[in-house]
Amino acid sequence: MLTEKKVREVLGAIKEPFLHKELVELNAIEEIKIKEEKNHVSIKVLIAKTGTSEQLQLQTQIVNVLKEAGAATVGIRFAELPEEVLAQHRDPEPEKGRNLLNSKNTTFIAIASGKGGVGKSTVSVNLAVALARLGKKVGLIDADIYGFSVPDMMGITNRPVVRGEKIIPVDRFGVQVISMGFFVEDNAPIIWRGPMLGKMLNSFFSEVEWGELDYLLLDLPPGTGDVALDVHTMLPSCKEIIVTTPHPTAAFVAARAGAMALRTEHEVLGVIENMAYFESKLTGEKEYVFGRGGGDKLAEELNTVLLGRLPLNQPDWNDQDFAPSVYQEDHQIGKIYLEIAEKVTSLLKK
Repeated sequence: MLTEKKVREVLGAIKEPFLHKELVELNAIEEIKIKEEKNHVSIKVLIAKTGTSEQLQLQTQIVNVLKEAGAATVGIRFAELPEEVLAQHRDPEPEKGRNLLNSKNTTFIAIASGKGGVGKSTVSVNLAVALARLGKKVGLIDADIYGFSVPDMMGITNRPVVRGEKIIPVDRFGVQVISMGFFVEDNAPIIWRGPMLGKMLNSFFSEVEWGELDYLLLDLPPGTGDVALDVHTMLPSCKEIIVTTPHPTAAFVAARAGAMALRTEHEVLGVIENMAYFESKLTGEKEYVFGRGGGDKLAEELNTVLLGRLPLNQPDWNDQDFAPSVYQEDHQIGKIYLEIAEKVTSLLKK
């Protein structure tokens, strides 16, 4: 059974990510609580800056160390070190490395929707995989910070590793992936406010070692909230793809996301109509379950093109390489995604 003394021992040698001093030296482990019946360890840790990727790296490190020492579950609260401690230990800040935001070779593509439930994340995942199948170097940011789902959809079971001061994204199907889901313990809810979410999103650009990318896709939260606004501010040259269903109401709501892109001078590459129809395997007959025409109407309103229509269907699951939302290359819908990816590369001439 873990004790407070043991917890301090196993955490003491871990270094604070900004000051590079051991937590025990900084007296940064402020509080430890242990629930013996559940073998749950709850701690409060002080660091130089909260709400950063460094905090998430440290959180992952602490959770792993405590679980290796015998904890069943771990809860962590972070607060900032007192100014006098910072002044005593602070070194001059190192020069920042290359930031993906300044890359001239990477095209940023935001996948947006007016509302939830239209399959935006499914489109983001499969478009990223399709681009990789075309031989492109692709990254994917799960920027839907409240509703992150990309790791589960792609069947990702491992987490990013830290090399030096950079996070190395997880490679899956040739796509470099980073998600808030990698840094949250036991699917805990995210209760941060807008400004902190913006800092987190910025960290995904600047603190992750992406390497050379042709395309970086961002799975945005639905609607036009804080994170979507942050993307528009951070990436003035970002392209956008709007996802809708055929239903006129869904298309009407999606038009708001498209209008926001246009007003912030983001180019709308096109519209993807998801759940366009259901095709019977027995008869081949198409049933337009959610109506017709929403994608065409939205593309016309936004003065852009309809990139493709995706029918209702599901991937052929492989238990040995489980990825519940990724369509195989030879699947009917997998082929449609390849066609959409080819249209995107053609539009971007890349």
